Amino acid sequence: MAALDFSGKTVLVSGAAGGIGLAIAQAFGALGATLELVDRAVPSPAPEATSFGAKNAVTWHAADLGNTDQVESLACSLGQRGVAVHVLINNAGMEYPTPLDDDDPQAARRWSALLHNNVASMYLLTRAMLPLMAKDAAVINQSSIWGKKGEANFSAYVASKHAVIGLTRALALELAPRGIRVNAVCPGWVRTAAAMRSLRAMAARRDMDDSALQTEILNGQALPTLLEPEDIAGTFLFLASSLAKGITGQSIVVDNGELMN
Repeated sequence: MAALDFSGKTVLVSGAAGGIGLAIAQAFGALGATLELVDRAVPSPAPEATSFGAKNAVTWHAADLGNTDQVESLACSLGQRGVAVHVLINNAGMEYPTPLDDDDPQAARRWSALLHNNVASMYLLTRAMLPLMAKDAAVINQSSIWGKKGEANFSAYVASKHAVIGLTRALALELAPRGIRVNAVCPGWVRTAAAMRSLRAMAARRDMDDSALQTEILNGQALPTLLEPEDIAGTFLFLASSLAKGITGQSIVVDNGELMN
């Protein structure tokens, strides 16, 4: 389908070195996109373009997106190369427990750091990329089903993902006069290293076996299976394409039917 042909388009993906970010990059590359991939630490050796199915260039950038100087340096580098960004994927983020009864002296700092990493970094990157964005560009932010519900002992992560949805709605209104659409994706339980760490932490807190908790979670879904990173990528492709030209300010849930229960 021509609408899902990204030939001649440049897609910037943050947090692209693994998990959902890597799957998103591979999906866009397979459909002809030129890729600008950002991560705090670039894989060594960096994967070749062929590993993304990309017909065009794949360029890696190492940057801490919570650091204003590094974000501005990234934007300057892209600008000097004449890059026009057609799709910006704000995927980078952290996930770890922040229980209220944590007596670690660094608990408050860790709480604030997660908010900054998961929300402020999206604002900083979008702001820096704005001068480089094409008129019909699409911005897609990674949220979570925990951005639409609560979860004990993960207050910082939950708050950050709620904030991503709010940021998405505000930017959708702000960037509409430029013809730029802004949406969010809210995955459920996906088989990633971060999600499995969270599951283990939740199980330990409840004195449960990991597999028993996973079974409990899956039984709460209409389709009782763990999603894979590749299962999330298709929603990003759709939202970035002309098929979604009337969609902005939305938060699309991909969770095997968990939230409807």
